[in-house]
Amino acid sequence: MGIDLKAGGRRTGHKSSSKVIKSQDPYIRLLIKLYKFLARRTESAFCETIVKRLHMSRVNQPPIGLNRLSKYMTNKDGKTAVIVGKVTDDVRMLECPKLSVCALAFTESARKRIVAAGGECITFDQLALRAPKGTNTVLLRGPKSRAALAHFGHSTSVTNEHTHDGVKPYVRSNGRKFERARGRRRSCGFKV
Repeated sequence: MGIDLKAGGRRTGHKSSSKVIKSQDPYIRLLIKLYKFLARRTESAFCETIVKRLHMSRVNQPPIGLNRLSKYMTNKDGKTAVIVGKVTDDVRMLECPKLSVCALAFTESARKRIVAAGGECITFDQLALRAPKGTNTVLLRGPKSRAALAHFGHSTSVTNEHTHDGVKPYVRSNGRKFERARGRRRSCGFKV
C-alpha cells in the first residue's frame, strides 16, 4: 500500500497548531505576530522558540517558582530570565536575589519580591525592544507536573528492561486479578 499523495502523505495536520492561533487572548495574539515577524527578519532561533512556546496550550506552559528560577540564574549576572509562562512565589525561599525576569505573568507576591530585591519584571514586548535576537537572555521552563505524565512511556523497545520504568499503567484496580500475567511474570511472555 502506497502513500496517499492527494493528502500530501500521512502526516496531515501535525503542524496545524502553529498555523492557527488558538488563544483568544489579544495580548498573546499580538505577541505571536511580533515574534513571528522577528523570527522571520532576524532568523534568530530564540524568536522561533518563543513563537513555538506561545502557541502551546496552557498545560505545556507550566509555571516556574522563584526558588527554581533563582537556582537557574546563579552565576548569570546581567542576563534576563525568559519564561513563556507564569512566575510564582516560593515561600520556602527566605531571600530573593536580584533578578531580571521576562514572563507572560507574575503572581502579585512574586512581582513584589523581585522588585523589592532590586530586580525587574518585564513583558515580552519590552524584551523585543531590548533584545530582539535574545542576546543576554536565559530561556527557561517550569517543571511539567501533569497527572497524565505518570502514564507516558515506551520510549525504548519492549526487549529493553527500562521500557516500563516509572510508567504507571492505566489499571482499573490494583487487586490480585488485574494485570498480573503477561509482562508481570517470566512464564507469560516477559517480566518488568
